[in-house]
Amino acid sequence: MDSNQNARPAKAAPVLACLLAVAALAGAARGADGGRSQALTIYSSAEPGAVPVDLYRPLPESQGYTPNYGAQIPGFAIVRDERDFPVEPGQPTIRFTHVAARIDPTTVAFTSLSDPGARVLEQSYQFDLVSSQKLLERFIDKPITVEQQRGDGIATLSGTLLSTIGGLVLKGADGSIQVVNGYSNLRFPELPGGLITKPTLVWQLATDKPGSQRARVSYETEGITWWADYNLIFAEGANANAGKLDVGAWVSILNQSGAGYEDARLKLLAGDVHRAPRPAPQMYAAKAARASLEMADDGGFQEKEFFEYHLYTLGRRTTLPDRSTKQIELFPVARGVPCEKLLVYYGLGEQWRGFFPNPMTDRGFGVDSNTKVDVYLRFKNAKEGGLGIPMPRGRVRVSKLDPADQSLELVGEDTIDHTPKDEKVLVKMGTAFDVVGERKQFDFRVDANAEWMEEDIEIKVRNHKSEPVQVVVKENLYRWVNWQITKKSQEYEKVDARTVHFPVQVPKDGESVVRYTVHYSW
Repeated sequence: MDSNQNARPAKAAPVLACLLAVAALAGAARGADGGRSQALTIYSSAEPGAVPVDLYRPLPESQGYTPNYGAQIPGFAIVRDERDFPVEPGQPTIRFTHVAARIDPTTVAFTSLSDPGARVLEQSYQFDLVSSQKLLERFIDKPITVEQQRGDGIATLSGTLLSTIGGLVLKGADGSIQVVNGYSNLRFPELPGGLITKPTLVWQLATDKPGSQRARVSYETEGITWWADYNLIFAEGANANAGKLDVGAWVSILNQSGAGYEDARLKLLAGDVHRAPRPAPQMYAAKAARASLEMADDGGFQEKEFFEYHLYTLGRRTTLPDRSTKQIELFPVARGVPCEKLLVYYGLGEQWRGFFPNPMTDRGFGVDSNTKVDVYLRFKNAKEGGLGIPMPRGRVRVSKLDPADQSLELVGEDTIDHTPKDEKVLVKMGTAFDVVGERKQFDFRVDANAEWMEEDIEIKVRNHKSEPVQVVVKENLYRWVNWQITKKSQEYEKVDARTVHFPVQVPKDGESVVRYTVHYSW
């Protein structure tokens, strides 16, 4: 271990006098928090499922964890804090401690509930927190005491600290210079001015009512977010393309704002709230998430429309410690929600699923085939189906009961965007094992002078299951915008300007074939 590493201040411990000074400062701060009441509204820009698990299950610093993770949290909160303050006559200085370390000081609003005429003349935000390194920096050219382990005993060295580079450089009372590369303890005579134990707002207050006052302070802090998680249990229906769902919802709240919120009132705002651009590396636009399904009146969340958004208010107080994650039920489980299982065969190769700015007359384009058949669950967020609640964006996990041992097994996971009541929810589950597809180009004709081309396509879907299935064959008419299907083996649905769907019934252990001819012109 080199001398710089030996001299790391993290191994130092201040003397009793220093500890007493810190404790006194912290005690004074606690004394000003009488009758404290907190509330906060949390906004989120977290993409569903995009918050890395290491942000809410951080590693120790020895394994690479850095406490500044709060800077990466995609969200913010508006905090409202009520406290009682002792106010001296004149223009007193008020120290407001226990604020979030990631506070935006420019958003602070102060209101005295005891003296409506009270005003804040000046405000400063002090965040120079005490640490071993800060103490060493403040004691350059000042006396300190160093304790060093020597064999079975402790040697004590005293002197003026000249430098901390390459070890601690001390100047003794006799003028001698000594370099200390390793030490077991440091002692400082006092806590130097300017260092504090917690982030603190300091106000110069103008008021005509000295004595105890109650104030309400609100501010914005980053480093806090929330997201929704939906747990769905699927049960087969009367046929292979139908079923029922039990839908449960939870919210996860991640707090790394640098403050805890004790016994606080909690609101979550769901919607896309625009924010002015921030100069920070990551910009936060709040993207988090009337109820037909009644939300439980048991202190859980109550939902209501709020401006053009939805507001979820917890009916009981809750505690959100700093550097913690908490899960709270969003709404009671909705049981027996009807759903349909969709099998979709999209045979066109993935690289051809976009659209091109010019007619694609090369017959070799788009001839490769995808064989996978995608599986989706679709249900309606409607009162008659057992739901009818605005669903904030979030991650959806679908499980199915294995009757052999009554265990739930994961069968798919996806994300959903904000979904109002009476809208449909589509959840991608994966790809089918026993249903496969094949797409071929059978013929291609082009006349560049007459400005037209024709393509003949054949799609086969094979079902190896022991029951018939219905499959939607999805086709992009990607070669050009002007097209017409001139021949077809069956009817189709035009979904948009360049997409058609052919619904086909595939018998058990059988095959269904779709053929069509498309004519392009330009």
